[in-house]
Amino acid sequence: MSTRAGAFDAPGDMRVEDRERSPTRLPPVVYVLALGTFLMGTTEFVVAGLLPEMAGDLRVSVARAGLLITVFAVGMIVGAPLMAMLTLRLPRRLTLVLALGVFAVGHVIVALGSSFALLLAARFLTALATGAFWAVANVVAARAAGPAASSRALGVVGSGAMLANVVGVPLGAFAGQLAGWRGPFWALAVLGAAAMGLIARHVPHDGPDHQAVSIRSELSALRSGRLWLALAACATTTGGVLSTYTYISPLLTDRAGLAAGLVPLVLGGFGAGALAGFLVGGRLGDVRPHATTIMAAAATTVLLLALCLLSGFAAPTVVLVALLGLFGLGANPVLISLAVRFAGRAPTLGSALTVSAFNFGTAAGSWIAGLALDSTLGATGPAVVGTVIAALTLIPTITIAVTHNRRRSAPPAASEVAGDICPLSADRPRGG
Repeated sequence: MSTRAGAFDAPGDMRVEDRERSPTRLPPVVYVLALGTFLMGTTEFVVAGLLPEMAGDLRVSVARAGLLITVFAVGMIVGAPLMAMLTLRLPRRLTLVLALGVFAVGHVIVALGSSFALLLAARFLTALATGAFWAVANVVAARAAGPAASSRALGVVGSGAMLANVVGVPLGAFAGQLAGWRGPFWALAVLGAAAMGLIARHVPHDGPDHQAVSIRSELSALRSGRLWLALAACATTTGGVLSTYTYISPLLTDRAGLAAGLVPLVLGGFGAGALAGFLVGGRLGDVRPHATTIMAAAATTVLLLALCLLSGFAAPTVVLVALLGLFGLGANPVLISLAVRFAGRAPTLGSALTVSAFNFGTAAGSWIAGLALDSTLGATGPAVVGTVIAALTLIPTITIAVTHNRRRSAPPAASEVAGDICPLSADRPRGG
């Protein structure tokens, strides 16, 4: 029986005794990696709170300054798989440290720069480093926690980005008002440099089972149909939620009648719900991964539909937005865990592709939602778009669950002939 990359096997294929040995505490490295994703999440969205100041100083329009956010998203989409391939032969700890180093340098360039073109280039460079860090961090966290707690570990790592929306981005915007927009970038550069030391100290060396593989071998993971299903679910689940969230302010003020000063509090409720959803979803995903992804998609669809119908009433809308944060992104750590497993011998590429899928879903969903906002649907248009996209998540998640059940019920030989795309699952005893 092979034991290759056993730390990345899906929770759904876990043996009963593995579940019983699920650790009550995650290793410290998981929380160190969560600190890194907190910095990454903060830098991705902190620009949104500093756009007017940056636009005025750089002498560009606010709309043009918004390209600093767009170019970061593009860098994440392209950079995550690209950097995963370019750093393929590097030790994972070294890759994480180098990514944080580039992250810090990118922020120094932004803090010192006066040319808008230079800032765009620095943001793209920072996005490449962010994609590399995130992809490798997911793999390191899953391996450190073991198969019995991989989804929970990924939930903690991902919660760093959710916490960034609740704490990091508001603090960055506040600091920018006090010390100028360059201040938050200096702070992120210093914190990134400090995180390099923590990563070097806590991330273990690659074990003897970590073998350098060729790019061709990594790309063979792209033949996995289940991997593409998981990536599709990553794109639609995030696209459905964030297409609505991106334009939530007009819905709250124009439809629900809330005062503009109350909007940040509602957004804080969404962020708190998303943070809780990541942590709870990760725990549930270790026990019932397929049920978790399906129920999260179904609940998100219902919540968005309710938001379309009840957005004219303030109190229900506020509650629905908070619940959307809780359920809308709760399946993400489970989907990452499944994608890493379905990638077989290429876990880092699988993880990197989830980063691309999440950002692609966000970019595409927000673009379509923007068109809907300008249509006759008005402020409810983005929520309508989000409902449709979220409902599409049920297709890949149900397909993955059905395929999993068929593979478990089939004899081992027949299952492999039928297309056991991920070689690792055939190495694990079936049960549980």
